[in-house]
Amino acid sequence: MSATFDLNIFLKNLPNLPGVYRMLDKNGQVLYVGKAVNLKRRVSSYFQKNDHSPRITLMVKQVHTVETTVTRSEAEALILENNLIKALSPKYNILFRDDKSYPYLMLSGHAFPQMAYYRGTLKKPNQYFGPYPNGYAVRDSIQVLQKVFRLRTCEDSVFEHRDRACLLYQIRRCSGPCAGHISQEDYQASVREAVTFLNGKTGELTQVLHHKMQQAAERLDFEEAARYRDQIQALGLVQSQQFIDSKNPNNPNDIDLLALAAESGSVCIHWVSIRGGRHVGDKSFFPDVRHDPEPNGQDYAEAFVAQHYLGKSKPDIIISNFPLPEVLQTALNQEHGKQIQFVTKTIGERKVWMKMAEQNARLAIAQHRLQHSSQQHRIEELARVLDMEADSLQRLECFDISHTQGEATVASCVVYDEQNIQPSQYRRYNITGAKAGDDYAAMREVLTRRYGKMAEAQANGETVRWPDAVLIDGGKGQIGVAVEVWEELGLTIPLVGIAKGPERKAGMEELILPFSGRTFRLPPHSPALHLLQTVRDESHRFAITGHRKKRDKARITSSLSDIPGIGSRRRQALLTRFGGLRGVTAASVEDLAQVEGISRALAEKIYDSLH
Repeated sequence: MSATFDLNIFLKNLPNLPGVYRMLDKNGQVLYVGKAVNLKRRVSSYFQKNDHSPRITLMVKQVHTVETTVTRSEAEALILENNLIKALSPKYNILFRDDKSYPYLMLSGHAFPQMAYYRGTLKKPNQYFGPYPNGYAVRDSIQVLQKVFRLRTCEDSVFEHRDRACLLYQIRRCSGPCAGHISQEDYQASVREAVTFLNGKTGELTQVLHHKMQQAAERLDFEEAARYRDQIQALGLVQSQQFIDSKNPNNPNDIDLLALAAESGSVCIHWVSIRGGRHVGDKSFFPDVRHDPEPNGQDYAEAFVAQHYLGKSKPDIIISNFPLPEVLQTALNQEHGKQIQFVTKTIGERKVWMKMAEQNARLAIAQHRLQHSSQQHRIEELARVLDMEADSLQRLECFDISHTQGEATVASCVVYDEQNIQPSQYRRYNITGAKAGDDYAAMREVLTRRYGKMAEAQANGETVRWPDAVLIDGGKGQIGVAVEVWEELGLTIPLVGIAKGPERKAGMEELILPFSGRTFRLPPHSPALHLLQTVRDESHRFAITGHRKKRDKARITSSLSDIPGIGSRRRQALLTRFGGLRGVTAASVEDLAQVEGISRALAEKIYDSLH
């Protein structure tokens, strides 16, 4: 403990009130966030008891200071604890790494609503359905809705400037509102039917469609009757394949099934999502148990529910094979605005679904352990190649340069850590100081910018996560530049150059270790080489996609700027109005002339220049 923080005085003055506490190390980094019904009793227990789990015992040894926040209730403390865990990612809390927002199916608030995949903050007047476990589940639902209700999926910039229906109309996947093939009233009726379906009221919708089919047949409008017949058949197929309660398919409840499995030191929670009575997907989650040799499955399950649902959309029913504490149920109900049914004992078909979820959780653990073992083997082999200890080789960063004959040069940095690639930690760098086409200067710029900034941050007392090894996609020239940057910054991090082999064949790469003076090839089946190839290929892909975006944007700007009379303001107005150069190119002279600042004569000039 520091001279300015006296633990005994701190503990004596803690209140007997609910709240949240934060354990910090000597560098001010948050080690652990917890909640308490009684802060004094809970925080004191860490320093007065000796029966903690190995994870907590290790954490307590590193505690330097403790901070607390008093709340009005335990439920409020739980919500604050969850928010802080997500914001701070403390080392010793139970963390589920895949905490990104989940996707929704959106129906926009337009006169002719667009049906689209959506991820982000929910906004009015759009309607949202979900969340779904992954993007595939959303897109599968969109395909069903296209077949049955023929709603548009095109962007507004395309929809507003078409005068002929697209291919989706021709293959009966869209009703063609862009070209006036359906009235607004009839289109809105289709939207209402789609909403009824998404809310799980399929039986009610089927009855309505049956009635419409009979009316059309009585009018001898057999083409319309056939369309309703096809809708009914499609709905019946979806219902028979995807409904969790075949005996009660009209149940509109949103249901989540959560199956906990804990085996051989691994923990998995398998989530099954039922939306509007329809099974829309499932997903397995694995918490970080590296700091917990004897993980308690119940603790991890409770942490998952808190992180997965607090502050997010919630189902009407949560069926689980583990109990949830009353305080967590209270917090979830307060946010949901109505009572959620928490079910732990199931019968009938729900019991069958729970057994399936439990089986999937166990299978996921087995697969996860195999994958972990494979990645660990690759790390160990690479460490041996680099003459390092396996425990000291966990984080790799790889750099690549991409350009087209010097145009729009972009450098990429991809990260491999925790035995997996980490896309959220990737970075792209626009190269501005190097001469066009000079790969060596570009490499010098990106390495200097990234590690110079990190060295400066560390000199200012900030905690910096350095890589354990740095990979350079290139030959002796690029690795030589990296060595010079290392000397300038005083770095000792191992460098590895990965030069492409003869005829750029995979498995023939030449490895360059500049600090040991070694240049060699690994066998094509080498696990170490497979790891290097994976990270190198990801760096190459990330660099190329960034370069292409930058190049295409520059070319769009250039093609419009080359037209006399088009300055930055008019160019921006055109791109905004039509959603990009493709939209500008597709626009007619009349459409172009409607843009502010574009006269009829200038519109004709723009049209002629782009065609």
